[in-house]
Amino acid sequence: MSATFGSYQDEIYFDGLRGIVPRFPIGYDELEAKAQAALPASVRSYVAGGAGDERTQRANVSAFERWGLYPRMFVGAAQRDLSVELFGMRLASPLFMAPIGVIGLCSQDGHGDLATARAAARTGVPMIASTLTVDPMEDVAAELGDTAGFFQLYTPTDRALAESLVHRAEAAGFKGIVVTLDTWVTGWRPRDLSTGNFPQLRGHCLANYTSDPVFRSQLDPAALNDPRAAAGHWARIFGNPLTWDDLPWLRSLTSLPLIVKGICHSEDVRRAKDGGVDAIYCSNHGGRQANGGLPALDALPGVVEAADGLPVLFDSGIRSGADVIKALALGATAVGIGRPYAYGLALGGTDGIVHVLRSLLAEADLIMAVDGYPTLAHLTPDALRSLA
Repeated sequence: MSATFGSYQDEIYFDGLRGIVPRFPIGYDELEAKAQAALPASVRSYVAGGAGDERTQRANVSAFERWGLYPRMFVGAAQRDLSVELFGMRLASPLFMAPIGVIGLCSQDGHGDLATARAAARTGVPMIASTLTVDPMEDVAAELGDTAGFFQLYTPTDRALAESLVHRAEAAGFKGIVVTLDTWVTGWRPRDLSTGNFPQLRGHCLANYTSDPVFRSQLDPAALNDPRAAAGHWARIFGNPLTWDDLPWLRSLTSLPLIVKGICHSEDVRRAKDGGVDAIYCSNHGGRQANGGLPALDALPGVVEAADGLPVLFDSGIRSGADVIKALALGATAVGIGRPYAYGLALGGTDGIVHVLRSLLAEADLIMAVDGYPTLAHLTPDALRSLA
């Protein structure tokens, strides 16, 4: 894919001259509606739903409307550079695909993790692979090509299993470990509760466990091929309510960059930095885990200030290229998307994800062109005005 991301619109317009219109929706609302119609009800509720009455989930999205970007003229931003430096790697853009624990179920062939990795390979947009996948992490990593991938760890209560998962991720070629802190217990999710549906308890998306030698050693031999037995054991060991005392152990597990996900308070940022993490991941899990909290975007400036130069990854509420630009201007080093690429996957597999990623990057690139921001370094908090 060309580094001139805005050229995607030229492709679309020139295709239009030949009577070819885009296969997939351009706007998020249409994408969401069509994808939700295509998804099985159980997967739809899991992907689309949030915690409680979903007020925090909605607030994540509406928070972006409270910021406006100043246009700057006579800049001549004919060439834009959206590349970023992260963990010693030069990435073509600041976009990444956030981990989604049921992404494997969102594709029509039931192998959405592989499709996502293939989209990463085609676009250069990194993927953070969840612990909860349909296919083992090694198979997912093999599809990434030259694009960086990261492994997201839901830390189990069994330390030997945690170590095994991390070491497998290292061996598979992932470039960093993302430890999710806010999901040791599942939040109150009415959409899923109303149908009594929790995919992992039904044996879905547990391939990284059932392929793991430590996990397998903990099962009775007769239960090794019993999905219900595996799911039952998984449920008993899944969630570890980590404390600061656990951070030195987490840091000792790997020499790869260690990223801690779910941090939104400046004091937590400072303690994590003192504990040796390599990046902070500001996120409220897209509003899926706890209702009644502040939008993640509102936490971002304080997180960036406390990080004091440490990279800050961000997700929660990103729906457009304009949202990406605003998060970058507020200090994010890299910006993650979740539901948009899940919906692209539901509609068109790898091709659907590629379309979503290219659309987001095209819009972000063209905003930078029109508003006069030739590089990401020009996107500072001073480029924004609060509309509140």
